Amino acid sequence: MSTDFQSGREALGARLRELRAESGLNGRDFAARLGWQPSKVSRLQNGKQTPSVADLEAWAAVSGRPDAAADLLARWRGLESQQRHWRGQLAAGHAPVQDRYVVEYRRTQVMRGYETTVIPGLFQTPDYARHLLAGNAELMRSKRDTDAAVQARMRRQEVLYEPGRVFRVLIWEAALHVHVGSRDVMVAQLDRLVGLIGMSTVELGIVPLGAAMSVTPKHGFWIFDENRVVVETVNTELQYDSADDLALYGRVWNELSAAAVSGPKAHRLIARARAAVQRLEQPG
Repeated sequence: MSTDFQSGREALGARLRELRAESGLNGRDFAARLGWQPSKVSRLQNGKQTPSVADLEAWAAVSGRPDAAADLLARWRGLESQQRHWRGQLAAGHAPVQDRYVVEYRRTQVMRGYETTVIPGLFQTPDYARHLLAGNAELMRSKRDTDAAVQARMRRQEVLYEPGRVFRVLIWEAALHVHVGSRDVMVAQLDRLVGLIGMSTVELGIVPLGAAMSVTPKHGFWIFDENRVVVETVNTELQYDSADDLALYGRVWNELSAAAVSGPKAHRLIARARAAVQRLEQPG
């Protein structure tokens, strides 16, 4: 059994335990109300057994919290996908992961995203992407299939030109100053960002350095069609689809959006970063 699956099952069990405790019933009495053996209640609470949909609905009802059934079901559906460790995903290289993203993005109509230290993959030039993917392959000790991965990442960007989609993306200004590759690579990447301003499918905002911010998120995140949040850490891709998590990340995005600038003001920030890059000396 995968560590990801077991971690998710234990988290679900902990939530079941909370609901049972809130009911005021001990495990034996709770099992009796359900018509189950006490051992089943124990196994579910301790993440030793995977519940069925009927089990979760019955648990919520006996807990006196039928409204909790939807959250339990969302957690149950996410058991396999809530955490996907990069070491497993990258076993066959970066290209298969990028191909999966192509499919996921084509299923998405409205996306809200925020990045702190890197230009988002949707907006990357091939050379910028190549440096990032090659560096990540070295870091993760994974298969080097950089050219195929870059091609797949570029295919993902085709969604930007499909009518009816909206990509509302925020980038912290610091990401514009993180040097990836050579000076020419960075200049071309920043020019690419400028070219996105005004596109009908793209709403690009830059959160300026020094902006007054009511929240300070520690990581980037992406909200897919308001029904799933994806967060990437160094070693794991996390996915959340509960109502509470969606509402929380939605509020964070809204606060960041309020601090961001767009249009000509965003253009000026990108131009400032471009001028700083051009002042760098090329390596000899």
